[in-house]
Amino acid sequence: MDLALQIRMNENLYLRNPEETELGRRIIRHSILMILDLGFEAFTFKKLAVEIGSTEASTYRYFENKHRLLLYIVSWYWSWLEYKITVHTNNIEDPMERLKKVILILGTYVEDDINTPHVDEDQLFKVVMVEGAKAFLTRHVDADYKQKIFKPYKSLCDRISAIICECNPEYAYARSLSSTLVETANFQNFFKRNLPSLTDFDKDHGDAEVVKYLEQLVFSAISK
Repeated sequence: MDLALQIRMNENLYLRNPEETELGRRIIRHSILMILDLGFEAFTFKKLAVEIGSTEASTYRYFENKHRLLLYIVSWYWSWLEYKITVHTNNIEDPMERLKKVILILGTYVEDDINTPHVDEDQLFKVVMVEGAKAFLTRHVDADYKQKIFKPYKSLCDRISAIICECNPEYAYARSLSSTLVETANFQNFFKRNLPSLTDFDKDHGDAEVVKYLEQLVFSAISK
């Protein structure tokens, strides 16, 4: 029997926890699909309400505005990704092999997780690739940071940087390399599908080539 995975989110992200009601879960699921289809700028709570057969006011009971909703789903993705990395590296003793597993997960296209029925991780991954930067490239980033809105992303990068430090305790830039790894994996997957002239890969290349590049990037940097 599969058990649903529940991820605890920062309460500053929402007015009412969407995980606790059927309507809230529908808001999350359909907002991901609509942002991917329409783009964040064209997405509105009014359009979402029509899609889910509810009212615009009902959505505002859960989220202050659509940027807060974007922050929620992007933060949810980073938390889920850290959970996935933790599960798949927990029993690997060799830190080098653990780091390889992390790179494999980051460089491989995401598939839907059946343990989260209200979230399609495949679609959410595409949203994060295209719209994720809009979550923090704002004028109020400092205020969001003080509310620990970006903690899931920081926690993910901290976990990766800790593995990097195990591989080479003398390497001075573990945190910078961990965030670079996460962002580079996303950019390369986006470029190869949308802007192949900016990368050495295209959509006909499998994930293995991107993983190979990421491994070369990371292990060249931390080699003693």
